[in-house]
Amino acid sequence: MKTNHPSYRPRRNSGFTLLEMVIVLGIIAMILGGAIFSMNKIGDAAKLKQVDSDFKSFESALAMYKLNAGSYPTTQQGLKALVEKPSSTPVPRRWSQVMTKLNPDPWGQEYGYRFPGKKRANDFEMFSKGEDGQEGTADDLSSQDD
Repeated sequence: MKTNHPSYRPRRNSGFTLLEMVIVLGIIAMILGGAIFSMNKIGDAAKLKQVDSDFKSFESALAMYKLNAGSYPTTQQGLKALVEKPSSTPVPRRWSQVMTKLNPDPWGQEYGYRFPGKKRANDFEMFSKGEDGQEGTADDLSSQDD
């Protein structure tokens, strides 16, 4: 029933239309997608910081090892010499356990070690094979990188 009364307004159903709901859900999906992409980038940066921190820990442990043993472990003895007494030559004259365990790099691989290092022959070098797990690729990280 229509009325021509000036205060009469047609009643409108309140709520959202299907189109409005689709638009809002699309906007939310775009925001979430951007946030997830950003979080991946933050995660990569955190992994690089973790490697730097691990290198510093190993450097301290290797300095302690050298103080006791008289020299750094050989490449063959590796970082394992920080946890277990080496049995290969040169057997350290004095040895004490410097670390209880060797943590892997952020990608789950063992850290590499060599003495002498590739860039500075009078110093040790620790390295991570990076995300791809292969040595000699662009994503490798070394304690001798400046």
